[in-house]
Amino acid sequence: MSFFRRTTGPSMTRRLILSLTFAMTFLWLLAVGLGLVVMEEELAEIFDGTLQDTAERLVPLVVDDLEHRGMLGSTSAPIASAAPQQLQTASSSGDHEYLIYQVRDRSGRVLIRSHDAPEQAFGTPLKAGFWKDTVYQFYTATSDDTQVFIQVADAFENREEAVREGAIALFLPLILLIPVSGIVIWMVVRRAVRPVGELRREIETKDGGNMEPIDASMLPQELQPIAVSVNLLMSRLRTALDAEREFTSNSAHELRTPIAGALAQTQMLIAELTESSSRHRAGQIEASLTRLSHLAEKLLQLSRAEAGIGISDKQADLGRVLDMVLTDFWRSMANPARLILHRAPGAQLIGPFSEDAFAIVLRNLIENALVHGTPETPVEVFLDDGGLIRIVNGAPAMNEAELASIRKRFSRGKTEAAGSGLGLSIVDRLLGQMNGRLVLLSPASGRDDGFEARIILP
Repeated sequence: MSFFRRTTGPSMTRRLILSLTFAMTFLWLLAVGLGLVVMEEELAEIFDGTLQDTAERLVPLVVDDLEHRGMLGSTSAPIASAAPQQLQTASSSGDHEYLIYQVRDRSGRVLIRSHDAPEQAFGTPLKAGFWKDTVYQFYTATSDDTQVFIQVADAFENREEAVREGAIALFLPLILLIPVSGIVIWMVVRRAVRPVGELRREIETKDGGNMEPIDASMLPQELQPIAVSVNLLMSRLRTALDAEREFTSNSAHELRTPIAGALAQTQMLIAELTESSSRHRAGQIEASLTRLSHLAEKLLQLSRAEAGIGISDKQADLGRVLDMVLTDFWRSMANPARLILHRAPGAQLIGPFSEDAFAIVLRNLIENALVHGTPETPVEVFLDDGGLIRIVNGAPAMNEAELASIRKRFSRGKTEAAGSGLGLSIVDRLLGQMNGRLVLLSPASGRDDGFEARIILP
């Protein structure tokens, strides 16, 4: 059983990947947004500059054309014209004009206009410089004698279209860039936190049977202090467990001989006593010594279980061990018929298990069934196909809380029979070392009462 339990909780790797991806996405969108603001300002300057250059370049051309047509006199007033003229440009062929203009005299009358310009005069004043309304940005340029005003207009729609196309050009790559960046971040983070997972798995393998120190030399610099601290903790824990096991084992060994001697002397005393009261007291002493001997035996088994005797790499036939344990019980029982073995034809249980540990497991479970089961009902041991072992005895049905309680160390159920409360704890410990588990059922399967213990091995 591992000292370190895997708990459910938020994943550090997932949180880091999502945080970095969201942060990167936010920064990309922020950068694109700021870029669009700057681009809009720069495009406005470019459009305004083009508007001004176009108007100023048209001034000498328009003045020369008007003089050539005789629409300007030598006086300060322009010669009247019946209707505004259209300047023949490429836009007159049907192409859309981005810039439109009107040539107006001092009175505001339109002399010449571009193909897409309206016949009515623009609403902009006859004053050199920029002016705008809700639809157009205007620039007005004048001739040297201020008789002719050339007003060039650029629709805001054109500027918005340019900004919109620029935004699309900036945002479209993000559709591919963001998921690709997320995948790259996932790969980098997984690679970066891989040592953390390896350290976690190393720590998870540490239990009473594996207290070897973790190799910190292969870990990143940030994780080495953690590994060193865990090694120090494991060293202290190993020392404490070794001391506990040594004390338990030595105590059990040292107690067995004097207890056995005292029990023998008490039995001899009982045989020599004639008074019933004295024999009764001596019998109580014998029962106490018997319980103490049983407790010493359980403590010795517990110390062996804590030492990790359940770990083995050799193949063993546990069916043969089952037969040997049952034979020992039959020989020591006053009524051997109460213990029954049901073995399915061809059922076997062979694997890399410890025979000694499995024998201790069987002895504890069968002993519990015989001691705590209903005396009038038999104790049945089943070896089913697939290697499942079931031990069933008669007993009143128990609830889930009672089943969980009796698995605790030194805990006993509602029984008047003698016991130490260590049997199931020893069984759980040994089966955990054998990668198996103990399942307790009450009532027993197929019955309305009874108690069933299942040994499940891989």
